[in-house]
This record gives sequence, C-alpha cells and structure tokens, in this order.
Amino acid sequence: MILTQYRHKYNRMKLSIELVPASSWYDNVRSNVSVATWARIQRQTADQAGHRCEICGRQGVRHPVEAHEVWAYDDAGGVQRLLRLIALCPDCHGVKHFGRALAQGTQRRLLAWFAYVNGLTAGEALLAIKAAFGVHKQRSSRVWTLDLSVLELRYGIRLDARGIETT
Repeated sequence: MILTQYRHKYNRMKLSIELVPASSWYDNVRSNVSVATWARIQRQTADQAGHRCEICGRQGVRHPVEAHEVWAYDDAGGVQRLLRLIALCPDCHGVKHFGRALAQGTQRRLLAWFAYVNGLTAGEALLAIKAAFGVHKQRSSRVWTLDLSVLELRYGIRLDARGIETT
C-alpha cells in the first residue's frame, strides 16, 4: 500500500479523512430526522464536548462546533453503521469531508490543517489523502445499507424500517 513506509504516523493520526461512499451521499442522520430532532442532536453533541472540537480543542469563528457522524463500514456485508456523533470545529469537519473541500476550493487550507494537526509533512498528508480517496473509490463501487440504530439507543429517536424518524 502507498502508506507502508509512513504507517507509524498514520496509525497515530488524530484527524482522518472520512469520505462517504457515493451511494450514501445525502442519506444520513440529518436527512432522516426532523429539523427539530437534528437541532437537538447537534446541541447535545456540542454540549457534551463543551462546545470544543473533540480533535483539536478549537472553536470555529462563525459557530464553535458542528456535529459529525462517525461511521463503521462492514465492507463484506455492505452495511454502513452509525457509531456516534462528535463535535468538530469547521476546519476539522472540512478535512473529514475533503471531497467537499475540493468542490469548494478550500483544499489547500484544509490540507495544511490536516498536516498540522497530525504532524505530517505536506507530502505525507497528500499520501494519506490519496489513500482515503482509494478507499472511497472502492466503497463507492457498491450500494450501502445504512444502520442508524444507535439513534434510538443513544438519543431515543424512533426509526421506521427504512431508518426514517417516526413521530
């Protein structure tokens, strides 16, 4: 793999790039719950983190933190399972969704932030990004099933069989 010689650094990265498979774009917690429920979840996530980024400890300028979905992928079974939500500053959140940074033209700034937070050189950061896009390409070659069951366990949100909030 492309990262073999740097594996010791990448295994200790505080900030990683998490590119969502194409079949799951716009199919997430926010799209499956009401606006009021999403606001409550965001508030709870921020409150639990003391309104500070859980990775770098900073706060954003316009708003302190954003809620980010942490997923586990069962590559054999095609299930994308929500583990929890974490509070991230806008820069760390931007790195998590680096594909959006490319579309918005913020990739240079976020690449520098990714390298800084992880103590990587620019070249090492680029290798990590290439590896993340490689995983993304593989995962985007299939359709994923979302498992949002943690929402009921952690937040008391009732979901129907499709994972949509019920009232």
